[in-house]
Amino acid sequence: MTREQFPLPLPPWPEATGAADFFTSDANAEARAAVAAWADWPRGKLVLTGPEGAGKTHLARIWATETQAAWIAGAALAGADLPALAAAGRVAVDDAEAVAGTPEAERALFHLHNLLAAAGGHLLLTAREAPGRWPIGLPDLASRLQAAGVARLDRPDDALMAAVLVKLFDDRRLHVAPAVVAYLLPRIHRSLAEARRLVEAIDRASLAERREITRALAAEVLDSLSPSGQ
Repeated sequence: MTREQFPLPLPPWPEATGAADFFTSDANAEARAAVAAWADWPRGKLVLTGPEGAGKTHLARIWATETQAAWIAGAALAGADLPALAAAGRVAVDDAEAVAGTPEAERALFHLHNLLAAAGGHLLLTAREAPGRWPIGLPDLASRLQAAGVARLDRPDDALMAAVLVKLFDDRRLHVAPAVVAYLLPRIHRSLAEARRLVEAIDRASLAERREITRALAAEVLDSLSPSGQ
């Protein structure tokens, strides 16, 4: 029987996202240090940038938890109660570049910035690119974001990818031999999002075929996920 004969819709698996679950390597050490030094951010704001799956949201979640900051997605800013958000004194806006090109959302981020600045608060934004590359139409918002500090998370290196693969399997309560992780490591793209997708697929295949997670199963799943295997 083939894997496709066992469609098993799995619900999203909760991942551990605490400070102890964030692995530091050369790819993210500077960004983590910048977030830890939040009291010294230029004018109270910092932008975390990096490719999808680099760990921006995870790092921002750690900061929000440790500082009791309010949390909101950039796409939700236009309809948000801005004074209530700013009342926390610290706010994290995930995927903040989503406001660019939407006048109401841009104005909301501008007003949130001003409310926090007036109260001496702190603003943490996550985005793929630095604010100077966002297509912002509101000049006042663009100028204020240009004054923010920027910390970049690079694509995961080998050490980080290995640690993340182990963590993702552990999150699902899956026992995987080190040899399986060693096999996967040089064969996947350097993306935490790709690692998450791969671990989910391996978990699904293991359940569907009632097989242990071995190097052979991992190889089959990798092949099925590759363009030639689709």
